[in-house]
Amino acid sequence: MRRPRHLLRRFLVAALVTVIALLGLGAGGFWWATEHYGDQVTRIPDAFPEGPRPPKPPGHDGGTTFLLAGVDSRSRRPTTGSDATGPLWKYGAQRSDTLMLVHLSGDERSAATLSLPRDSWVPIPGHGSAKINAAFSWGGPPLLIRTVEQLTGTRVDHFGVIDWHGFRALTDAVGGVPVTIDRDTYDPEQHRHFTAGTHVLDGEQALAYVRQRHGLPGGELDRIKRQQQFLHSLVGQVRADISVTDPLATDRMLDAITRAVSVDDRMSNGDLRDLALGLRHLNAANTRFDTAPIIRSDMIRGQYALILDRPALRAQVRALEAGDRPGKEPATARR
Repeated sequence: MRRPRHLLRRFLVAALVTVIALLGLGAGGFWWATEHYGDQVTRIPDAFPEGPRPPKPPGHDGGTTFLLAGVDSRSRRPTTGSDATGPLWKYGAQRSDTLMLVHLSGDERSAATLSLPRDSWVPIPGHGSAKINAAFSWGGPPLLIRTVEQLTGTRVDHFGVIDWHGFRALTDAVGGVPVTIDRDTYDPEQHRHFTAGTHVLDGEQALAYVRQRHGLPGGELDRIKRQQQFLHSLVGQVRADISVTDPLATDRMLDAITRAVSVDDRMSNGDLRDLALGLRHLNAANTRFDTAPIIRSDMIRGQYALILDRPALRAQVRALEAGDRPGKEPATARR
């Protein structure tokens, strides 16, 4: 009996959104939808560290900075989103396999994403120095956020996390994500071939694609490029599916997002609504992807590690939070 009730709920949601659209109450319908689905988003309690945190720097554009993590929990059960049946964090059981700072400008007209390689060798408060992905393993979201804030000098406004179960489910929910592969490669660790050309990847294929680093000329850095490419394409798919004129697709997509993603408990439904409204203005021309500047690779304590240029990284973060973007005069020049 559960499936008929589930279908009935979807029908009622779709019918309500359709009626609202026909009545010309699009704004009210959007408010209702974000309240309805916002209430279903899994919030992470006490995600932020205690104690002093970095202030907003002079020249900040008033935008919002998100820390997004893709977590490799090695759990057979989902750990993020409303589908989670396992704990988000357990000491030593999870690591942040993907880590990105995303800044949405104050005028909501541009966005910048800065990838932090998981092999970056950085100070982790209370633990000495180690790879940055160990911060989540040792202290969950609070330690990860503190580590990133101290490394970059920025203040994280919101935190979002998705595990690989959610990643697969979200990719499948959009009907697959198109990516263009520039050369044939083979991943000896995953025992997978990737052929050149444009392919629409399902969840399982996409997960293998964004995790490959063995068999790529640039190793970890090429993997980051793949992750950025995939995220850009995924956002495009999500935007295409969320539309008042197609309530069934909207219901399906919002349902998939809430099932897959968890966010900090300081992110209100209003914050989610503002984020969704802001994303409407973004396209390929006003989004950019960068990677933290690297000095060299090294072997430390028997581990492959990347040594970051920390002063350059902090300058890079200050620039993106000042609203610098392609085609815009840098803030340093404007001053």
